[in-house]
This record gives sequence, C-alpha cells and structure tokens, in this order.
Amino acid sequence: MTRRTFRLTRTGLAVGAAGAAVLLVATPAAADGPTPAPAEATLTKAGTSFLTAAAVHIDQPVRVSAATGEYLYWSFPAQAGQTSSIAATVTLADPATRSGASTWTIDVFDGLRRRQPCTAGMQAPVGSATDRQVRAGCVLRQVRAWAEPWSADPLPGTYYVRLSVTDLPEQDLGLPVQVELRVSADMSDDTSPEGGRLEAPLTPTVRQGAVLTSDAVAGDPAAAGQVSEESWWDGVVGWFSGWLPGLTSRWIWTVAGGVLAAVGGVVGFGLTRRPRPRTDPAAAG
Repeated sequence: MTRRTFRLTRTGLAVGAAGAAVLLVATPAAADGPTPAPAEATLTKAGTSFLTAAAVHIDQPVRVSAATGEYLYWSFPAQAGQTSSIAATVTLADPATRSGASTWTIDVFDGLRRRQPCTAGMQAPVGSATDRQVRAGCVLRQVRAWAEPWSADPLPGTYYVRLSVTDLPEQDLGLPVQVELRVSADMSDDTSPEGGRLEAPLTPTVRQGAVLTSDAVAGDPAAAGQVSEESWWDGVVGWFSGWLPGLTSRWIWTVAGGVLAAVGGVVGFGLTRRPRPRTDPAAAG
C-alpha cells in the first residue's frame, strides 16, 4: 500500500465516522417530534354530493364551516367485522339571528347508494330556537364478509355520510354553522353479526318421506290411500329412471307438457287452416 492510498483510506474512514455521528445525533431529535399521521390531521372540507364526498379516515377529526341548508358528504372505508359509529356536532348561529327550531339528519349509505339503518344514536335531533349545538349520531350494523345479492346487509367497501337540515324556517336558510364530525370503528373477528346457526328448517318439509309400517297403514285409511298413491307415482318415476338416469318427476311433467302443447298446436292448425280453392283444368286451359 502506497502513502497516497493510505491517506485516501484514512480520509474515507474519517468521513464515514463523521456521518455516523451525525446520524446518531439526529435520530433522537427526530424521535422527539414525529410527523403526524394523515388520520390525525383535521379535515376541513366536505363534498356536496356522492361524487365529491370528502374522504375521511377512521378517528380523523373533521371541522367544517358551512351554511344552513347545504348537503355535506363524507366517505370512509369499512372492513369485514367492523362496526362504525358516526358522531356529528353542529354549532348553530346566534339564537338572536334564528327564527325557530331546526331538525338535522345524518344518513349513511353504502357503495351502492343504499341507505343503511342505524342501530343506535340520535339520527334526526331537533334543535330549539335557543340551542347553540345539535348532536347527531349513528351506529351501523357490523359489516359482513359476504351476503346474498338480494339482501341489504352491509358489505366491505366505501360508505358515505350525509349531514343535512331537513326542517327549519325558510328565513334561517344560509345562516353560518360549524360542523364537527368523527367516524370511529370497533373491529371484531366474527364476520357473522348474528353469531348463531339454524337448528331447524324455517319451513317444514311437506313430504317427510317417512316409511309407514303395515300396522300404521291399517289403522289409518287416509294414510293407506296416500301411501298407495305415492307408491304408484314413485313406481312410474322409478320405471322411467331405470333407462334414463337422473330423471325426476319434474322432467316427466315437462316432457308431458311439451307433448300436449305440440298436439294442441297441430289440432289448432288443422281447425283454423282454410282449404285451398280447387282450380278447374278446363278453365285453366
């Protein structure tokens, strides 16, 4: 190793040690003042429709200045097993400038714009002419992991909150208000809110298929007739099923209906068909 190479190596080691010292000193300073997470920053805007709804995180504070009569929209995400709670506080204008009571309503919709019912909370509170604040709230049902397409059960996705005034004197429209809103959530591992199971069928089976003994049939003439009728029909179905596997009574009735429809069509065509007029060969010549 030459003297020049030794100096370069020593210089590099010195620069590396200085950089490590700076990092060690800067790390505690950065730990003293962490950057606030997006969920902790106060949201100061709201949308006026579903398309312009302001996105809000769980437990993120919202503080918006608005006018009485405006529709305010927010959106928030919901996962399976989550039970969301929405709390809103509306600070009204000075009672001296108001003319009467006002009713404020908070509505929650899912991603398909279906209104979700509230299980708890004052959804439509009424503020008197002297009240300075009105508090509204809504606790949704627990979000399910799956549901039938025709049901209105809450599913994972985006949910929308709408805050509006639904009843007030007309001269109070446009008065300034201050709205504070917060969305909180409780998580659960159970994605089936009912937490139960079906022990018995809701609708009993009409034909249980129980085998009756000869003594029971002899003591009940009606049961004997029913058994004989069912046995006759089961024999017909079994005979057809012998050479057509998978054949059921539904197939037999379908085929019989098709045959009857075809016969009826032929008979109807024969009754309504007009005979062709005969042409005289001599007249044609």
